[in-house]
Amino acid sequence: MDKIWLKSYPDGVPAEIDCTQYRSVTHLLEESFQNYADRNAFVCMDKFLTYRELDKLSQQMGAWLQSKGLQRGARVAIMLPNVLQYPVAMAAILRAGYTVVNVNPLYTPRELQHQLIDSGSEAIIVLENFATTVEQVLPHTQVKHVIVATMGDLLGGLKGTIVNFVVRKIKKMVPAFSLPNAISFNKMLAEGARLTLTPVEQGHDDIVFLQYTGGTTGVSKGAMLLHRNVIANVLQNEAWMAPVMTKEMRATSMGFMCALPLYHIYSLTVSALMGMRLGGMCVLIPNPRDIPGFVKELSKHKIVVFPAVNTLYNALLNNADFAKLDFSSYKVCNGGGMALQRNVAERWLKLTGCPLIEGYGMSETSPVVTGNRVDITEFTGTIGLPFPSTEVAILNDDGVEVALGEPGEIAVRGPQVMAGYWQRPDETAKSMTADGYFKTGDVGVMDERGYVKIVDRKKDMIIVSGFNVYPNEVEDVVASCPGVLECACIGVPDANSGEAVKVFVVRKDPNLTVEQIREHCKHELTAYKKPKYIEFRDELPKTNVGKILRRQLRDEKKAA
Repeated sequence: MDKIWLKSYPDGVPAEIDCTQYRSVTHLLEESFQNYADRNAFVCMDKFLTYRELDKLSQQMGAWLQSKGLQRGARVAIMLPNVLQYPVAMAAILRAGYTVVNVNPLYTPRELQHQLIDSGSEAIIVLENFATTVEQVLPHTQVKHVIVATMGDLLGGLKGTIVNFVVRKIKKMVPAFSLPNAISFNKMLAEGARLTLTPVEQGHDDIVFLQYTGGTTGVSKGAMLLHRNVIANVLQNEAWMAPVMTKEMRATSMGFMCALPLYHIYSLTVSALMGMRLGGMCVLIPNPRDIPGFVKELSKHKIVVFPAVNTLYNALLNNADFAKLDFSSYKVCNGGGMALQRNVAERWLKLTGCPLIEGYGMSETSPVVTGNRVDITEFTGTIGLPFPSTEVAILNDDGVEVALGEPGEIAVRGPQVMAGYWQRPDETAKSMTADGYFKTGDVGVMDERGYVKIVDRKKDMIIVSGFNVYPNEVEDVVASCPGVLECACIGVPDANSGEAVKVFVVRKDPNLTVEQIREHCKHELTAYKKPKYIEFRDELPKTNVGKILRRQLRDEKKAA
């Protein structure tokens, strides 16, 4: 199909972007360190970090990592929330010639162990609040070097000491742990300051991030994002914002909101990396669930670009103090990770004067594939138009493109599409077509203007507040609970999180309780994966070969 969507592009958005202006993501970062040295790059808890300081600290850390003998391309895990150590660690790992493995700090030991073993990570940077999880799995992994950070590390002497005291003693947020061979973040920086970073030449085909996702199955796999994939998506997002970005704005330090976790590729690309590419200041929010605290932070900064998910926008709209803020600087508010609700989009536009721009993407596409125009004035109910240099095809079950308006699987081809799944050629082959399209597993339709609308999900994946939950994984955990005969997991609509996890259980032990299942899941699944609803059944619907019919359970809920 011709690129019919191009005729719907606003003025100023190019049909193609040029990835060749950067050799690597590292090149992009180092250019910003030089061009914007005196600007603030990040701020967290009122502590500002300039591009010059980020340059220096990341060199120190990169030199320290190199001194440990890690070979080019080694995987280094980051297990941090949105604190200043994250951008330092990310830049350091890349400048030292390694690959970043992003890890959710809330992972259970089981989840963390799988990711560290599968990625072959040799080092990890972890906040002390989560160090007990690392302690439990460390002997079973290849990790040789552990760097333990604290909330106060980069906040300055007295303030850092006070913050650490409150976190440890008052809020009691640091469970006891023992990692005798670990090094503290600040000691590591001090040792690195006496060393020299050796520059490493990287190219478009080197892996920059291993971004873990369930893909089409419940087994978490690392999407291999190459330097060119991430460069492309940064430039695609920037090009898409062109209609509302003036020369005057680009000449100043624009505020980029980093409320979504940077270990999530959406926030990493659209907030942090695009922010640094444009010399912006990224506002790091360690805990966006604290809405009053979040609103207080918003009141301090002139935010221009604000990526978030529907649930976060909704929570802000329901906070009385948020309505009192000055929204005059807001130019681009991206809604991704989960479906945007009309009511939220309309209330947001009415209050802030800035439209919510719904887009679509996934870890495998670095992540953004489509987006609505940034100059829209009303909710479209679509995921928008394919980005520059991006092709979207709607395919039937035989892999043949369907007619406009007909439903089919959304498939994507473009420079942001991953190289494949780490050490899983079989899974890579299943997800790609012969002519290079990535099959998303989502069912959509494209209209005559090129706008795409999602109508169904081919996969059984559940999206809770923008995070992917794979029924296979939840079912494996629930099925291992004593007293469970069999189970099935589906997503159900939820006003707060878009979808919530519901599990249907057939009991082997008639005395098994919901509380026992919840307690079992508590130790095996991170919070957003835990079943919100548990329903006991005498039997589950199955095919004639015994496969449980999740779709039938979903249809029951829709009909109810």
